[in-house]
Amino acid sequence: MARITIIETGQVPPKYRERHGSFSDMFERMVRAEDPSAEVEIVSIPNGDALPDPGKLEAVLITGAAAGVYDGLDWIAPLEDFVRSAYANRTPMVGVCFGHQLIAQALGGTVRKSDKGWGIGRHVYRVLPDNGVVDGEAIAIACSHQDQVIEAPADALTILSSEFTPHAGLLYANGAALTVQPHPEFDVAFAEVCCELREGKAPDDVVATARASLAEPMDSAKLGGAITRFLARR
Repeated sequence: MARITIIETGQVPPKYRERHGSFSDMFERMVRAEDPSAEVEIVSIPNGDALPDPGKLEAVLITGAAAGVYDGLDWIAPLEDFVRSAYANRTPMVGVCFGHQLIAQALGGTVRKSDKGWGIGRHVYRVLPDNGVVDGEAIAIACSHQDQVIEAPADALTILSSEFTPHAGLLYANGAALTVQPHPEFDVAFAEVCCELREGKAPDDVVATARASLAEPMDSAKLGGAITRFLARR
């Protein structure tokens, strides 16, 4: 098993952190559910940790964040440089939500706030046949986003898609980078928190529909397992 370095780019609001943990905690649980012996280290940008040398890492996972990749925050450009270096090194790398968008932007894609509004609750994504990473015809995962990858980088193959999110999962040509818009690390309780956080921001009917959708089965463990195995590739 590779040693996985989680780059934490955002924080769970303090009100919810004691019960649900940090984003890095959620990813660590996701990874250990597939491989209990996995080695995990955390680099937290919000806590002031410096980015490591990607050439010395075995595998990288970039988390979600409340920020937009186009916001011009002082840590975004260095993280994009980190992504490009990791990609050139063919370091196994996964991005989720913000991480998905940032890797796409760093490698030539276009990200912006979608005119479709908030995507929350359980969404179902079509799976590209024979993609080599995610099995099946469709996968249901919780999401929480306004921003989207509008144009995928030239090096990226779209392997997860929906009407709402056409580029929900990208597999890159170097064979070592995989990114997804939805959140396999979220359990149902935290997906419910995300609905709560959108009250007054997203339309009431969107929030209500999202909450109701969480009663349906989800494939979080399936996608989380696929991501963990992808990161263990050498």
